[in-house]
Amino acid sequence: MIALDQLGIGLCGVAAVYLSQDTRVSRQRFSCLFGLAAQPFWFYTTWKAQQWGIFAVSFLYTASWARGFVKHWMWSPE
Repeated sequence: MIALDQLGIGLCGVAAVYLSQDTRVSRQRFSCLFGLAAQPFWFYTTWKAQQWGIFAVSFLYTASWARGFVKHWMWSPE
């Protein structure tokens, strides 16, 4: 049986990447939401597995997805 953390990483991560490549900005803006939703799963999984390098990189991914959130949701002219 697949663990919830792996399912969260897979579904949210793939959705984030897929949406980030959409040609419509109206859909691209949702990629950061899925990317941010995946981050707790990444933090938990890498902490549990003691994968400290990936754990540290997860902070950079979180900052990057947060940047997209600010751009598309907080400062968006839409």
